[in-house]
Parts: sequence; C-alpha cells; structure tokens
Amino acid sequence: MDHIETAILNCYGIREAEQNMVFAARLTQHGHTIQSMADLMDLYHQSYSQKTVENIAGLPHPTVQKFMVITVAVVGASRRFLAQITRHQNEVKYMSASLQYSNYSGHAAFAIPYGIMKADKEIQDIYKKSCQSDLEHYTELCTLGIDHDSAGYATPQGLRNVLIISATPYQWKHMIGQRTCRRNTDETRIDATDLAEIVQIKPDSFCTGSDRSILSERKLYGKTDVLPESYFKTLDTVRYLKSRLSIAHQKGGEQP
Repeated sequence: MDHIETAILNCYGIREAEQNMVFAARLTQHGHTIQSMADLMDLYHQSYSQKTVENIAGLPHPTVQKFMVITVAVVGASRRFLAQITRHQNEVKYMSASLQYSNYSGHAAFAIPYGIMKADKEIQDIYKKSCQSDLEHYTELCTLGIDHDSAGYATPQGLRNVLIISATPYQWKHMIGQRTCRRNTDETRIDATDLAEIVQIKPDSFCTGSDRSILSERKLYGKTDVLPESYFKTLDTVRYLKSRLSIAHQKGGEQP
C-alpha cells in the first residue's frame, strides 16, 4: 500500500515526555530535598542521560510515562486501519476525517491490500472495480440528495482516510505492540511500524526473529501473540529502529 504517510505533529513531545518521565521518577526519591518551587524547578531541569531514560522506561511503573502526549497524523490509511487502531481508548484521543461532514464525491481514493496486490491481475481488477463501483454509488446518492452520512454507508472499507492520534508514551508502546502482531491486517502492521519510527518506540522490544514476508522487498518481524508490557522500552533513537527492522522504504501498490 503506497500513499500512506505519517508525521509527528508536536516534535517537542518526545523530548518533553523524556524529561517529564525522568523528573517524575526523581521526584519520588527527592521529596525531602524540596523546600520551595525553586528547588522543584532545579530538579525538573536537571540533566539526564539516554541510559537513564531507558532504565526508567523499563520499570514496571507506567505512571511516570503518562505526563505527556505525543500527537501524530496518518494520511492515506484505509478505514479498515481506522477500525482496528481506534479500539484503543485508554489515554488515547482520535480525530478523523468525517463521512458525515466531508463530501468525498469525486475526491475519494481507496487502498489496495497487499493480498490483492500480490494476486493475479484478474483478481486485482475485481477488487478495483468493486471499490470504484461503491464510490460511484456514493456519489450518485449524494447527487440525489442523500446526506453524506447516510451515503457513506456505501463506501468501501478501503476508503482512504486522515487520522490524528494523540497518546501517552506508555499507550504508544501498548498500541504499537498489539498492532504489529499477525492478528492485524498487513496494512495495520506496517502503519504501526511507521508510527513506531516517528514516535521513537523500539520495535526490537516486541519483535522476534520469526519473520513473515508481506512483500518481496518488505518484511516485518513479529510473533503471533503479544508480548507482555515488561518487554517494552520506549523513547529510543530512530537510527536504532532502522538498523534492527528490515523494512524497505519504497512501498508497493498503486493508488487508483
């Protein structure tokens, strides 16, 4: 699936999440030294190493990872991805392009699943014609005066969407961990991996050496079952992710 883009909207969020996490952890051990707001601010602005961040993130005390949210945008993913990712509701907020208020007549596009992309051309044509027919019926219903919300029921699950996701670092770890396992669609797994990169979640924490080829030039490493939270670490560098996970940057497929 090509034409799917992800970006972090609050670039300062990762750094601030690190600082807040370290500060919250230190506060529990230095309460007796704080006599004024100035003392508290000195503690807040104390320097720390990346190793400190990793150590605290690995502790079984997630509260310190919940004092900042990281907000990202996903453009071009299907509404099937929307249905899977929005099952996470704890400490997560979403804003999606609305079928009720948006008019997709003449503007809609649909995603092509990897299973269809790898199939024979005859099968690809069946899928494309089906989606295109749904979009044409949607446009026809809108033209006949049916409201966008009602007409939206005729659109395919492959309809491309725009989604904003805001979550704490702890919940990003949880979501990415659950959405990279094989119980998800291939689209969701790759989208989750792209999200792991931009929010700097270390995929090696929840992946194993058992690989499954999605495309000939793209592989995800995962396990059928989700590993427990104790395996997860967060707030690492993008370079680490790229060095440990074999994912080609060129995405396959054509947008209709």
